[in-house]
Amino acid sequence: MRRFDFEKMSSFKSVLLLLVGGLLLNIIPAKIAIALGLPLFLDCTGTVLTAMLGGYLPAIIVGFALNAINGIADPVSTYYGVLSILIAIFATLFFHKKFFKSALRIFVVIFSFAIIGGGLGSIFTYFLFGFNFGEGISAPIAIAFHDVMNFSLFKSQFLADIVIDIFDKTIIVVLAVFIFHFVPQTYKDRLNKIFLRKTDSGRGFGGSMVSNSLLRKAVIMMTITEVLLGALASVIGFFLYREKSVNSFIEVANGAAKAATVAIDAEKIDEYIARGYELEEYNHTKWVLERIRESFPQTKYLYVYKIMADGCIVVFDVDIDGVPGEPPGKKIDFDPSFRQHLPKLLVGEEIDPIISNDQYGWLLTVYKPIYNAAGKAVAYIGADIAMESIKNDEAIFFIKLLSLFFGLSILIMCVVIELVKRRVVAPLNSMSQAVFRIATNTMLASELDENMDLGKINNAVKKLIALDIRNHDEIGKLYEDVSTMSRDTYNFMWKSQEQGKRIQRMQEVIIMEFAEMVEARDKSTGDHIKKTAEYVEAIARELQAEGKFKGVLTDAYVNKLKRAAPLHDVGKIAVSDLILNKNGKLTDEEFAIMKNHTTEGGKILQKIVDEAKGAFDADYLTESIEMAKYHHEKWNGSGYPERLKGEEIPLSARIMAVADVFDALIAERIYKKGFSYEKAMAIITEGAGKHFDPEIVEAFTHISRRLYDERTVIDSDASHENVSEKKQG
Repeated sequence: MRRFDFEKMSSFKSVLLLLVGGLLLNIIPAKIAIALGLPLFLDCTGTVLTAMLGGYLPAIIVGFALNAINGIADPVSTYYGVLSILIAIFATLFFHKKFFKSALRIFVVIFSFAIIGGGLGSIFTYFLFGFNFGEGISAPIAIAFHDVMNFSLFKSQFLADIVIDIFDKTIIVVLAVFIFHFVPQTYKDRLNKIFLRKTDSGRGFGGSMVSNSLLRKAVIMMTITEVLLGALASVIGFFLYREKSVNSFIEVANGAAKAATVAIDAEKIDEYIARGYELEEYNHTKWVLERIRESFPQTKYLYVYKIMADGCIVVFDVDIDGVPGEPPGKKIDFDPSFRQHLPKLLVGEEIDPIISNDQYGWLLTVYKPIYNAAGKAVAYIGADIAMESIKNDEAIFFIKLLSLFFGLSILIMCVVIELVKRRVVAPLNSMSQAVFRIATNTMLASELDENMDLGKINNAVKKLIALDIRNHDEIGKLYEDVSTMSRDTYNFMWKSQEQGKRIQRMQEVIIMEFAEMVEARDKSTGDHIKKTAEYVEAIARELQAEGKFKGVLTDAYVNKLKRAAPLHDVGKIAVSDLILNKNGKLTDEEFAIMKNHTTEGGKILQKIVDEAKGAFDADYLTESIEMAKYHHEKWNGSGYPERLKGEEIPLSARIMAVADVFDALIAERIYKKGFSYEKAMAIITEGAGKHFDPEIVEAFTHISRRLYDERTVIDSDASHENVSEKKQG
């Protein structure tokens, strides 16, 4: 007989087989246990097995589907769906952590399932129905705990349910593990591929772990959203239900009070008070009132009072559970909750229902006036409903609401997460790994000689193209662009092996020339980039000589700073000439635009780094990005663009801030004369701890005079040369 080939099954058939098989494994053992009268449930074998084979989503579907099917005949079963979902989640987690491969760990699995199914299930039952030892398969054990151990009703039932569930879940886990062992490996592999169970979404470039993966972010955001929505929906539902319950009980109390008005002869109120039980008619009327109260079972108290200024006179007070009511003619003081309504009651007006918590308990009270033939209110009928009954109904409703909401929301969340994993995370992860392979092989190839072998790059590009991602969205467009870029990059490298080193140098020169071209647009800055580069190097060397920032200010790092410094104002290319060369103070709007040169510079340089990474040696661009973006941040956090403070500001930007401001102060601009050395240094030193890093300012004060004098000499020589050229002209 030929074996079935699971490898050739379509994905749809594979998933359908898993879901149907899991559901049948939930139903059939449970039906067998019922038929044999076994004190077991055996209703989640399929859920556990599906979790082991397919993961969270199919297991949750199988678990919740069983409760939904059972809910057709018994709606209460639906409320326990959240327990099946929790078992599905924990089964997947335990399988992922390899708990099913150790006898000791399997006991943890069984006990956890018992806590969920027996413990939480017992609590659900208690809140929904209370406990009744006469029902349920755990009743004999619960009775034993109660009678022998003298445990409370709740504790007895809770422990009994857990004991039963330990036996139940032991059989379920053993059965699921046994069946899993005989499932063909080809089918397991196919399900792993379908549900991406071997795709590690937490790994990024080169297989290194991503500390905050996209899938983890999606799970966290959706969990927070579901919890907030659940809390909001529960609160809204709770208050709406309370309002409906109160209105419903008000109708009941109104019905009881109206029925009582028909039974009472308003013309004989005073006679009832005076003679009471002596009158046969009084006794008959009280009997009628007792029947009315029984007809409205939610009504706890039913009575008739004559309202006086100093209290209530009892006319009728229906007996409650064999406890006689107050005798006619007895005066009762007003409860505090009713005193505010006394003016209306004395003139016979109707009052709104009252919720009070006084000497007679927490009650909802409805008062209805009894009018005589002359239209005068001679007494009031009072109907009280105990608010505890509303509270109990609210608790039951709240438990039902939470179980249904979170059961369905977890199911929906898992579906969405599966879609995110399949349509977003998996494609991005595959692309990142493919791009990493291309980048790594490109970097290795660039280190070879002119006869370098590009075969590995070509293979990596082919693997990227073989991913064949067909998302019709931004990810699909990204894949298309990345594939095109990778293919074009390979083709370019293949055609340009002989020109590689010259291109590297050309790119670096272009970047530097670009910086000088941008600086030249600002007619006020002159040779600002050259001067600031010299100052940055001098400051860094002085800090290094003084032993500050050890481990950071190496010779290599100082060289990077010197090379990076000219690029600090590259973002000015995004600023209009009208603003850049304005002869006067900038307006607030113009200054806001001018400030953008920091972020624009960072973006420009970051783009260069991103697009040219590995193409040439320009590791100093990291420092240039920091300088361009953060050289206007201030030590006290009042700078821009991100209001960084203290050591949050990169060291390169803190050094550039001092160099940049010093040069701006002493240099002549079209809108100002250059400041004297003393005035410039006064501003620099005053800014220590506010604008500038105090340690950098201190080091700068040791070399600032020399730098200023050198600048003065150079400027003077340049001025003489200009004059000489004019005379010759």
